[in-house]
Amino acid sequence: MLRENLKQELDKLNDDQLRKIADFIALIELQSQKVPQLSSLSQTETSIQRAKEFRQWVSQLPQDSISLADEAFSRDAIYVR
Repeated sequence: MLRENLKQELDKLNDDQLRKIADFIALIELQSQKVPQLSSLSQTETSIQRAKEFRQWVSQLPQDSISLADEAFSRDAIYVR
């Protein structure tokens, strides 16, 4: 029942609204992926050791994550109109 109601509502949406729904679904899927945890860094570790661990942690992150829309990088986008 819910699935059919959602399909009917989706059919009524325009392309911009559908794009927002698609982005939301992608966000939900991304959140469901397990992200590796960065272990707590000891104060006794050197900065080189901390940097190495951080780089290893970053290399494990998903490479196919959602980026910001191109408009978000525009200088005009930071000003409220």
